[in-house]
Amino acid sequence: MSDPAANLSIERPRKIIHIDMDAFYASVEQRDNPDLRGRPVAVGGSEARGVVAAASYEARKFGVHSAMPSVTAKRKCPDLIFVKPRFDVYKAVSAQIREIFAEYTPIIEPLSLDEAYLDVTENLKGMEIATEIALEIRAKIKATTNLNASAGISYNKFLAKMASDLNKPNGQAVITPKNGPAFVAALPVKKFHGVGPATAEKMHRLGIETGADLREKDIEFLVRHFGKSGPYFFGIARGIDERQVKPNRVRKSVGAEDTFAEDLHAYEPALVGLKPLIAKVWRYCETNRITGKTVTLKVKYADFTQITRARTIVHGFRSPQEVEESICSLLGAVFPISKGIRLLGVTLSSLEPLADTPVEQLALRL
Repeated sequence: MSDPAANLSIERPRKIIHIDMDAFYASVEQRDNPDLRGRPVAVGGSEARGVVAAASYEARKFGVHSAMPSVTAKRKCPDLIFVKPRFDVYKAVSAQIREIFAEYTPIIEPLSLDEAYLDVTENLKGMEIATEIALEIRAKIKATTNLNASAGISYNKFLAKMASDLNKPNGQAVITPKNGPAFVAALPVKKFHGVGPATAEKMHRLGIETGADLREKDIEFLVRHFGKSGPYFFGIARGIDERQVKPNRVRKSVGAEDTFAEDLHAYEPALVGLKPLIAKVWRYCETNRITGKTVTLKVKYADFTQITRARTIVHGFRSPQEVEESICSLLGAVFPISKGIRLLGVTLSSLEPLADTPVEQLALRL
C-alpha cells in the first residue's frame, strides 16, 4: 500500500507581514505639534480618574504605558504632557496607511487603527522578497504621513506579530521557517502574543516558563488545562500557526464605557451614567444597520476589581429602550454594593443584520 503522505505536495511558506505604527497616537500629536517633539507625551485624560491611551517613547522610558492610570503615569514621569485624543485625525491617518497597504495586496487584516496583517505571498507588485516589501511600505508610510512604522515578517501570523516587536521603533525583523521553532522555544511564554497575565501565571504554575516547556506538553494536557486554546498553544509552541489573514473581519461586538470623576454608590446615578453609553452603542448599530442578541454590563469597582453580567434574548434588540430595560435589570442585580463603582460599560454582542440589511455590511472595514 502506498504512503498517502508521499502524494502530498509541499506548499511553499506563506509570506506574512505585520505592520505596527510606533506609538501611533502620541506620534501623531508630536508630528502635528512641534512643541511636543522629543518630550514625554501621554494621550489621554490628565484628571485624577484619567487613563493613558498611548505614550510616546520618551514617556515609556519612565515606565509609562497605555491603560495606566494617569495619576500613576504622572508620578512616574512628573514632566509628562497630557494631550486629549483626536480620534478623527487618527482615523484619517490610518486610512492613508491602508491605501498604501492596498498597493501591495488586497489581503489585509486590520487589527486596530495602527496595526494590520498583510499576506504578500502573491502580491500586486510581483515582488519575491517580503522583507523588501516591508521596507517599501514603511518608507511610503514615512513619506506620506511623516510617521514611523515597524514590521515583522514571517511565514505565519503569530511569528510576524512577534517579529514586529523585535526592532522597535522604526525597524523590522524576519523570522524564517528554519528559525521559527528555535525562536519560540527560547521565548518566555509571558511574551507570547495571545497569552495574557492570567494565562501566563497559570502556565507558570504548571511548570511552563518558555516555549520549550510548552512544547513538551501534549495536546490532551493543553486542552485539559486551557480548553479551546489548547490546540493553538500546541501549534505555536512548534512555530505553527495556520490562521489565515482575513481581509474582512466580522465584528463580534460593539461597546462603550466611561470612567467617572467620582465613585458611584447608588443605583440611580449608575443608571444615569449608563444611559449615554447605551445611546452611543445604539447609534453605532443604527448607522451600520445591525443589532445584537446579547447585552453585557461591565462594572469596575474602586479597587479595580470588575464583574460582568449578561442577558441574551432570542431575537436581536430592536430599540435602545429594549437595551436599557435589560441593563436596568442587570444593574439592579448588582446592588446593594459594598464599594464604589469607578467605571461602567455596555456591550452588544452576537451581532446580526437588521431585517433589511445585507450580511456583508457586518464586515468591519477599518
